[in-house]
Amino acid sequence: MATTSVLIAGVGGQGVVLVSELLALAALAAGEDVKQGEFHGVAQRGGAVFSHVRFGDKVHSPMAPLATVDYLVALEKLEALRYAHYLKPAGTVIINEHTVEPIRLADQRPYPDDAIEFLSGKGFDVVPVAATELAIELGNHRAANVVLLGALAEKLEIPSEIWEQTINQRIPERFLSLNQAAFAAGGSALQSGVIAT
Repeated sequence: MATTSVLIAGVGGQGVVLVSELLALAALAAGEDVKQGEFHGVAQRGGAVFSHVRFGDKVHSPMAPLATVDYLVALEKLEALRYAHYLKPAGTVIINEHTVEPIRLADQRPYPDDAIEFLSGKGFDVVPVAATELAIELGNHRAANVVLLGALAEKLEIPSEIWEQTINQRIPERFLSLNQAAFAAGGSALQSGVIAT
């Protein structure tokens, strides 16, 4: 099997690391060789954070070369633009329709509200998901990351029982029902085609 490369991008506090860990654990439980690499930067202060997860028969590096990533999961629209150069031609972007205004010092450029249209125009398969809104409906906006993971899971060949087992084992009990619901909501949204509001 060819290596599947996923890049997960967001800002500090959005749960990029958790989603990466859940994906890596699920792929490992499915019998794949898995490599994961996280890059935090100044994430604690709202800065960009991203993670590569790669899995397949044999994976040699945790970081995918430019223009080779199969799936980019962006927890925020600006981060989708920031890392789109990692995507292979016609690669898939699963993007949260959510705006996190960056901390502005000297940079006064406007926020790229047309990110979805721009990426579509570059030939990528863009899947916008109202993940933050779905998470708020479930009771906590912080579950948007797992909503997006549920959407990604619909694109991968990892069995549903492995996802369920991974979430049950990794998520603390007090947050388990929320994350189970968030994962299911992401998958249902993608299946139904009602992925954005």
